[in-house]
Amino acid sequence: MVRRAAGGPGVKGARRPQVRLPVLEPYEGGGLEPDGDYDGLDFRERDLTGQDGSGARFMDCAVTDCALDGTRLRHARILDSVLGGVRGVGTDLAEATLRDVELTDTRLGGPQLHGAVLERVLIRGGKIDYLNLRTARLRDVVFEGCVLVEPDFGGARLERVEFVDCALKGADLHAATLVDVDLRGAASVEISRGLDRLAGAVISPAQLLDLAPALAAQWGIRVEG
Repeated sequence: MVRRAAGGPGVKGARRPQVRLPVLEPYEGGGLEPDGDYDGLDFRERDLTGQDGSGARFMDCAVTDCALDGTRLRHARILDSVLGGVRGVGTDLAEATLRDVELTDTRLGGPQLHGAVLERVLIRGGKIDYLNLRTARLRDVVFEGCVLVEPDFGGARLERVEFVDCALKGADLHAATLVDVDLRGAASVEISRGLDRLAGAVISPAQLLDLAPALAAQWGIRVEG
């Protein structure tokens, strides 16, 4: 079940996930397995460091306060699930699919989601450093109350994506495609590359003033008092 965000004039709001988990069973397994099938399980305070769940499917699962350092989840499918308080460096979710997923209070460094597909995903709170979303496809994704340090959206497609009360620091939009992307609610917006790709995004007047020096520099405009 989804809820559409308010959006604004001329902007289609993102549809947020509303995940309703069934009664979950505690995960008692020893470790993740490639191409594993995990349904209705509660992963709580598990150390999944360095484990390989490539190609696995997680359906109606909760992952809470787990360590994901170097965890391999390439090509994994995470569906109708909630991840809360997960932490880790170098988590590999390349070419994974996240659909109807809520991530809250995450602390991740260098997570790899290049080529991934995110649909109806809410990322709320926490901090993510060097998020790699190159060539990923994001549709109905909301970043809310989080800090994104140097996220890489190079070559990605963002459609109905909202940034709400979050700090966007040094974002790379090189070769990205933006459709109905709403940046007006972001606490701060810093674009390191790809200012020309902001067509398809909506920003506030204050954000335009903040971006004016970078836009002038890109267009070769000299501003003198």
